[in-house]
Amino acid sequence: MSKYKCIIFDCDGVLVDSEPISIQILVNMANSYGASIDLAYGMKHFKGSFMYECIEKISKLTKEALPDTFENDYRKQSFEAFKKDMKPIEGIKNVLNELTIPFCVASSGPENKIKLNLELSGLLPYFENKIYSCYTLQKWKPDPAVFLWAAKDMGFSPNECLIIEDSLSGVKGAKLGGFDVFGFTAHDYNNELKAVATKTFGNMAELLKLI
Repeated sequence: MSKYKCIIFDCDGVLVDSEPISIQILVNMANSYGASIDLAYGMKHFKGSFMYECIEKISKLTKEALPDTFENDYRKQSFEAFKKDMKPIEGIKNVLNELTIPFCVASSGPENKIKLNLELSGLLPYFENKIYSCYTLQKWKPDPAVFLWAAKDMGFSPNECLIIEDSLSGVKGAKLGGFDVFGFTAHDYNNELKAVATKTFGNMAELLKLI
């Protein structure tokens, strides 16, 4: 029997394979302002960052302030791209079907983005009324606020919950909140998670055994 009573999943890169799509849009938009970067750069520097951090990083690359419409333009373009190419992370449906304890999602993205990506990947029915967004709190990872909110609302304390994350900021936030956190390393391009996470794994097929 698992020692955990609740699983809190990150969304992008853990439930849905959205990050190559969304980061490519960011890269394209950054390059339109003269950044001259590629997807590999974007995955290394933007993955796991919330939007305001990404905008700040791009502004430093372009040496000019980005327009106030940048985030709205990004959301519009990325949502259109998601509708064409969104897929669930390989093996995650089997994990969700096999879990016998409660679970939810806590993400840095806005709630409408979380819902759209879960719907497009066929995962939304698993997470109805169990979606927690950093935008609601206006506090972003590595601040643990979204995890603490999710745990409390689900009816559990941090030591009863396990968080599944794929970004360094998410893993750090989980640890700061007093949670165990397993790092999903399929796209851990900087090899950052092993030194910080409680455990790491590279394939969703491994997760049920680790729990």
